[in-house]
Amino acid sequence: MSEDLPEAEARGKTRKAPTAFRTISEVADDLHIPQHVLRFWETKFPQLKPLKRGGGRRYYRPEDIALLRRISDLLYTQGYTIKGVQRLLRDGTDEGPQAATAELPLGDPPPAAEEQETAALRAALAELEQIARDLRALTG
Repeated sequence: MSEDLPEAEARGKTRKAPTAFRTISEVADDLHIPQHVLRFWETKFPQLKPLKRGGGRRYYRPEDIALLRRISDLLYTQGYTIKGVQRLLRDGTDEGPQAATAELPLGDPPPAAEEQETAALRAALAELEQIARDLRALTG
């Protein structure tokens, strides 16, 4: 019979409505992000303001969770730096990773930049090979 229940209910947890507030542990479990990282992000992203009740317990609204998903995607999937994500959220520019050229995501360079770098490396190699030939001719 318990096979018919969703996983959360099978573990004794009741399902919350999509509009319900969530605790930090629920959000951390759902997003697969440690709680200390969520607390850290609150210090870096002023847009993120969960409700705090007695004892400092945090309650995240659905819009807070959506923002956390977005921050997570920008940092972990698209490779933005924290400063890059801060700029995107502050300026409201979100046209993809190439929109903020000053804060390109980490990882592979764009193909055009890679081709330029390869050409520069080939030219440097050719120059070094010529210098080596000239040195051999002088010493040989």
